[in-house]
Amino acid sequence: MDMDYEQLYNAYYMKVYSFVMTLAKNQYDSEEITQKTFFKAMTANKKHRGDSSEFTWLCAIAKNLFIDEQRANASVAELDEHVVSETNIEKSLVDEDTAFHVHKVLHGLEEPYKEVFQLRVFGEISFLKIGLIFEKTENWARVTYHRARLKIQERMEVK
Repeated sequence: MDMDYEQLYNAYYMKVYSFVMTLAKNQYDSEEITQKTFFKAMTANKKHRGDSSEFTWLCAIAKNLFIDEQRANASVAELDEHVVSETNIEKSLVDEDTAFHVHKVLHGLEEPYKEVFQLRVFGEISFLKIGLIFEKTENWARVTYHRARLKIQERMEVK
């Protein structure tokens, strides 16, 4: 890693906090997850490998911590009520069996489709911000999301 941990914290704290705030929509939870993100980055066995920017790496840690928090604090039904419906796929999440099947299909979906879909649907993040996370354009995020939806629909029909 190019920076020491103090420099990393000082350089990215507000950016990571802003990203987490878009997920958690709560100041307290965002502060907690952001702190845990930097703690995990500093203490984890896996260090930044340089495959992506340090910001992208930190956002991936933060996103995973946020998802872990959501799983720990809410039942699947509560998460399904929170989803903003944009298509029939998202609307079908209300049905528990269908939700389970969608999550199974989503689990098997390759990257970046899986992460883009999750950020858009579960994180309710704009295409512009998704593009920024991946260091791509807003249009790339839209196309990737659309392709993810199509892949999920195809795999749902196979059932």
